[in-house]
Amino acid sequence: MEGMLVIISGPSGSGKGTVVKELDPANGYAVSISVTTRKPRPGEVDGKDYFFITEEEFANMREENKLLEHFAYVGNYYGTPRPYVEDQIVKGKIVVLEIEVNGALQVKEKFPEAVLVFLMPPTFTELERRLVNRGTENAVTIEDRLKQSMEEVPLIHQYDYLVINDKVHSAVAKVDAIANAERLRPKRNKQTIKDFASSQVQMDFYTL
Repeated sequence: MEGMLVIISGPSGSGKGTVVKELDPANGYAVSISVTTRKPRPGEVDGKDYFFITEEEFANMREENKLLEHFAYVGNYYGTPRPYVEDQIVKGKIVVLEIEVNGALQVKEKFPEAVLVFLMPPTFTELERRLVNRGTENAVTIEDRLKQSMEEVPLIHQYDYLVINDKVHSAVAKVDAIANAERLRPKRNKQTIKDFASSQVQMDFYTL
C-alpha cells in the first residue's frame, strides 16, 4: 500500500504534540523530522529530534527545492526536508507533519496529495484554559496566541478534515480513521489496481 503525508495543524494549546505522540508507529506512522541550523541541545540526537545542518547546507536545500516549507526563528532556520518525506512515503509510511497553518498551506502547494487535518479544542474558552494551565507563558504571550488562533479560523476551510480534541484518545482515533480511509482511495492504490488488471490478462491467456 502506498504511503502518504498527513499534516496536523491547530492553535497553540490544541494538543497537536500530544496527539502526534500517541500515533502508533506499529500502524505505519512516521513523524517527519525537520532540518535546522541551530546547534543541538543536550540530549538531542541528530536524525531523531532534528537533522542538524549548516546554514550553507540549508541554503543549498532551499535552492534545490528540497524543502517543502521553511522559516526563520530566533536567528536559526528550520524546514521540512522533501527527500526524507518522499523516502518514507515510498516505504509505505504515513508521514505525520505537525506544523502551523501557513507552513501547512505552503506544503500543500508543493505536495497536493498531502492530507490536511486541523485540530482544535471544543471551545475558545477551553483553548484559553489550556494555555493558562500550561504555565509556560505570560499573559501577553497567551493573548497573542489567542488572537493568532482566531486569525487561523477562516483558513480551516482550506483543510480536508477538522478534528475536535476534547479527549486525546478520541482525537487519536479520529486521526487514525482519517488515515485509514485515505489509504483506501484508488489514487493511493494504483499498483494494486494495476496488479489486478494484469492478473485478469494472464487469466485470459491461460483460458485460451
